[in-house]
Amino acid sequence: MAVPVSAPARPVRPVSARHFVRLKLRVMGNNFRGQGWRVALFLIGSLFGLWFAVGAFFGLAAPGLAGDDRYALLVAAFAGALLVLGWLLLPLVFFGVDETLDPARFALLPLTRRTLVTGLFAAALVSVPTVAVLVAVTGLVVTAGVFGGWSAAVVAAVGVVLGVLLCVAAARAVTSAFASMLRSRRVRDLAAVLLAVLAALLGPLQIAGLAAIQDADWDRLAGVATVVGWTPFGAPWTAGIDLAQGRVWAAPLKLLITAVTIVALLAWWSRSLESAMVGAASAGPARARPGLTGGVVAQLFPRATGWLRRDRFGALVAREARYWWRDARRRANLITIAVVGLFVPVMVNLGGQGFAFDSEQGFTALGESSPVVVSLSMLFVGLLAAVTLANQFGFDGSAYAANVVAGVPGRLELHARMAAFSLYVLPMLAFVAVVVALLLGEPAWTAFMIGTLLATYGAGLAVNSFVSVLGAYSLPETSNPFAMNSGAGVVKSLLTLLAMVATAAIGVPMVVAAALLGDAWLWLGLPLGIAYGTGAALLGAYLAGDVLDRRQPELLALVTPRR
Repeated sequence: MAVPVSAPARPVRPVSARHFVRLKLRVMGNNFRGQGWRVALFLIGSLFGLWFAVGAFFGLAAPGLAGDDRYALLVAAFAGALLVLGWLLLPLVFFGVDETLDPARFALLPLTRRTLVTGLFAAALVSVPTVAVLVAVTGLVVTAGVFGGWSAAVVAAVGVVLGVLLCVAAARAVTSAFASMLRSRRVRDLAAVLLAVLAALLGPLQIAGLAAIQDADWDRLAGVATVVGWTPFGAPWTAGIDLAQGRVWAAPLKLLITAVTIVALLAWWSRSLESAMVGAASAGPARARPGLTGGVVAQLFPRATGWLRRDRFGALVAREARYWWRDARRRANLITIAVVGLFVPVMVNLGGQGFAFDSEQGFTALGESSPVVVSLSMLFVGLLAAVTLANQFGFDGSAYAANVVAGVPGRLELHARMAAFSLYVLPMLAFVAVVVALLLGEPAWTAFMIGTLLATYGAGLAVNSFVSVLGAYSLPETSNPFAMNSGAGVVKSLLTLLAMVATAAIGVPMVVAAALLGDAWLWLGLPLGIAYGTGAALLGAYLAGDVLDRRQPELLALVTPRR
């Protein structure tokens, strides 16, 4: 009897970084498959990123193109440092952290820590932001080449590459390091709050910095730039400029500082990666809350919703209110609204005026504002508050299936979500109006400011009801409250821009009324604003509710994370 001869076993090739890159590209392709609108938004976002990258390229190359090397080091140090900080904080709010290859998905695979770190690091480099940043900072190579020739250009190119690697390594290391702290729900919420505050303050700090530069001593700024250039934030970007300006010894030292920092960040990432792979741990068994009466149903209603009837609408509002308070991802958005919503009107109305303190009148503004300018700033705050709901069903994810199975009517669903979100937002808006009015020294303006806020907020609820039903996208199932699937960051930014433009267009009549009615607007602003905002929100929920009834299965498929 003949014995079959088995074919020789194929040699097993070791896993390398290219496998992770191919896996990310495959996952990205699968996410876009059958979603033509998502592909279109991704391409449009990529074009926008390229447009801004080209603009930044010419800005960084400006000293070289102008032939003036006095500001070359200043531009390289400060722009590079802001780039590193922006890479760490801005994506947390506007684009999210790419979690296409979540480390937790590799927990059961026989991969060494070194292989996992190098693979995930290589995959993180394959992204639109990385390419855009690389195009932008190439302007530093042009500046260095103009003043120092090809040798300075080569050093600047090496520094630029190391700088991009530094940005990605820092972002991934910090994200992974939070995984060990984010096991506890309380710590996770605190981290979300702190990160939201830091990210929201980036814009204010940038505006304040630009205002300070106008009256700054350029010689002193040059000294600060020199110090920043010796830190990891500015070292990779200023190495080529140093060589071009005759400081040959400084270039290799700065490249060495950058390389050592990258290695240290990757080592930190490697140590914290195990915690990120483990995932969120349970905080222990739930303890009964003392002082609650009325049975199990009453305990499901937060104190802020205790006045609601125990019917279907009340249950939906109570559930959403609880989620907005307990979910770290949602709470981070609330903190962003509070920080940016208070800062923007203060900067718009008082940024160029300053303050004076009087023992009798308190703080007063050194200058004059107008109801029209104030209404414009309130318009922005109102639309910013409502735009958080642009992907409100994405927060639910697969849990939205419970509402689909229960057959919740679309209008009732949207009414309940608006009511629950407003429980937190409306007090914030009232607080913003009171604070700005007191800082302006015009307490009589509080009424029309609240009216403008409510009108714009109601219009935003209407617009974002449609956006959330027609443009929903899934969010990754991870303990990171700022994580986004690959490509979803572009979708989020474009949908947010669309919702804000539409809301501003609907809210413009309030600003026109402030300009035409004069002093009468001080009395009519509040009642007209309440009527306008309430009517817009109800009309939006009425129309979008019909669309939601027809699209419930499709919406559930869109917000369910793909594994």
